[in-house]
Amino acid sequence: MAKLPEGFVSLKSIKQGAPSTDEALGTIRRIYFKTTKQTIEHDLAHAIELLKGLESEDARARASVFMEGLAEMRKEWQRASEAPRHAKNAAGPNGKRAAKRR
Repeated sequence: MAKLPEGFVSLKSIKQGAPSTDEALGTIRRIYFKTTKQTIEHDLAHAIELLKGLESEDARARASVFMEGLAEMRKEWQRASEAPRHAKNAAGPNGKRAAKRR
């Protein structure tokens, strides 16, 4: 059996019934602290499913801090993975931009 990435949560755990509010908040918190660039998409989807199951506005407000953090991490990691492509196109082999030819 292949080793699962750190922070991986199987979908089977979601299908076992709705967790209590405290369990859901604890899981969202753990996801936030254990997510990686490789697992962010899955982790964010898992956290969203847990968030949907929260019934009180207070619980959703407590989870929002972690959800915003996950969204920000995903945005930063997407930007970081896109940056080298743009930089490579803008700069020449020596790192300097080529002069425009007229």
